[in-house]
Amino acid sequence: MTDRRTPQEPVALLLSGLLGAPVAEASFEDRARTAAPAARPAQPSHLDDLDAAIEALLVVADRPLDLLTIASAVDRPVAVVRQAVERIRDDYDGLAGGRRRGFELRELATGHRLYARPAQDAVVRHLLEIETAGRLSQAALETLAVIAYRQPVSRGQVAAIRAVSVNSVLKTLVARGLVTEVGRSEETGAVLYGTTDDLLVALGIRSLDELPPLAPLLAGTEVTRADAR
Repeated sequence: MTDRRTPQEPVALLLSGLLGAPVAEASFEDRARTAAPAARPAQPSHLDDLDAAIEALLVVADRPLDLLTIASAVDRPVAVVRQAVERIRDDYDGLAGGRRRGFELRELATGHRLYARPAQDAVVRHLLEIETAGRLSQAALETLAVIAYRQPVSRGQVAAIRAVSVNSVLKTLVARGLVTEVGRSEETGAVLYGTTDDLLVALGIRSLDELPPLAPLLAGTEVTRADAR
């Protein structure tokens, strides 16, 4: 970008930029609820059929799928499914002789999920700019960034850092399932907030320890996420 941004924006853009767009849109649960009862699916007989079946599950799922869940769905041993997942990942990465895809199969703390590759961030961001409906506002992103790096943190502490009221944006983040109450301050009794696993899934990371340090984003800042607590 060429426009000049205020100091707090890079922190918010950090989370905004990391929000990779999952390939899947349809809800696995929704489809399961609306589908007519059917007999148990036939067990895939060939490796290609097994890989195709697992790919279908990954595309329609709206959450990461662990190996046991996949194995139950395709009625195959977990060890066989693990090998299939590795084959699929290598195929997407171009290691099986084909081209490298614009998406990747990423392993998270709670399972496996498809994500757009970081190299495609520019086109993904452009799409997000076009489809702005439901998108978090700049204020919400900044508030989310503060909570992510300073948690557990109270509403008042977040407001002091941002120098504005955060009541409405905090409600939005809680409603979106990205932020939740994690306890109360022993000193003041104020409610403390922290991020949820849904944020880790949205960012495509295993834990908050994988959040980049703030120093490269804010001039003169040498604080990491752990130091900011």
